[in-house]
Formats: sequence, C-alpha cells, structure tokens
Amino acid sequence: MFDYTIIHWVTFLAAVTLLNLSPGPDIAFILGQTLRNGRRHGFAAMFGIWTGASLHVAMAAVGLSAILATSALAFSIVKWIGAAYLIWLGIKMLLSRGDSFVSSKGVNQQRIHSIYWQGVLVSALNPKVAIFFLAFLPQFVVEGAGPPAAQLLLHGSLIIVVAAFIEPPLVILGSRLGVFLRQNRHVGLWMDRGLGALFVALGARLAASTR
Repeated sequence: MFDYTIIHWVTFLAAVTLLNLSPGPDIAFILGQTLRNGRRHGFAAMFGIWTGASLHVAMAAVGLSAILATSALAFSIVKWIGAAYLIWLGIKMLLSRGDSFVSSKGVNQQRIHSIYWQGVLVSALNPKVAIFFLAFLPQFVVEGAGPPAAQLLLHGSLIIVVAAFIEPPLVILGSRLGVFLRQNRHVGLWMDRGLGALFVALGARLAASTR
C-alpha cells in the first residue's frame, strides 16, 4: 500500500512546493494578519487556513468536490459567499484608521480565535481551491498503490505538511517587519489601506472566476 516511485514523489513535492509559494487569498490573509497584529495572530491565521484546506482535502477524498465541479449552482453559491467575505474583510481594513497596528495586548488576545475562524472561512469558502484539489490530486493516484480515497487523502495531507515548512518562516519574517510598521500609526494606516484593497481585489477576482 502507498508504493510509489522516487519520480512520483519528486514530481509531487516539486508541484506542491510551487503551489504553496504561489500568491493567493491564503498567503495574503496569513501575511496580512501577521503584519497587522504580530506572530501569534499570524500563526492563528495560518492554522485557520490549514483547517480550511483540510476540509477541501477531505471533500476531495470522498468526492464531494465533484459537486462544485459539475454543478453551476453550487459553484456560484460558494463563489459568491467567498467573494463577499473577502470583500467584507477588505472593506473593514479600508475603513480602519490603522488602529489594528497599535491594538492593546488585551484586545489582541481576544481576537486570536476570531482570526483563526476567519482563516478557516477564507480557505473553505474558495470553490477554486476545492476544484483544484479535485483536479490536482487524482493525477497522483496510482493504480494498485491503495484505495483511491486513501491516496487522495494522503497526498492532500502532504500538501499541508509541505506548507508547514514554508509558511511558518514567512510568519516569523512578517512579524519582524510588523514590529517596525506598528511603531508608526501613519504607516499602519496605509498598510490597512493596502491590505484592504488587496482583499477587495481578491474577492472581485473570485467573483469573476468561472469553473
């Protein structure tokens, strides 16, 4: 069971590494929260994104992602909810006064759980992620290597494992930059504006996407 060649693993890990390095709503959310609120919030956002990605992996393993790939209605519903959520997050940042960069410690402690769940929603409400997993993972299913569902679950889980080697260093580096940014309220204001505009753009791109 799970008997693969070296070429199989090299191809898969190379593709997954590039996938995790590619910019998108997930990376933008993680880095945005790190810059605005620090390392702990960055890790909370990261774990939330991983949780949402795990849901997509599980859906791909049991075949539920096929519904999004074949049903225009289901795809549209999830797409518009996800786009609206990203745009809402962006508008909140655009309307802020840079206060998130100088929030008190007590307030930050209370927001960690909220940021985690925001990360879950950012990832879970992106139907393009579900369809990507459905299209990407089956390419690495090898006949005779084990039950297809188990192979899908294995490879999908490894995508998150690879992310565990790539994203934490980004959070650490981002937190160091965030310390400098949080010392200047004016810079914090424009960081909120920039991140807000980015999330609105990402939401608009998701809304304009097709299957």
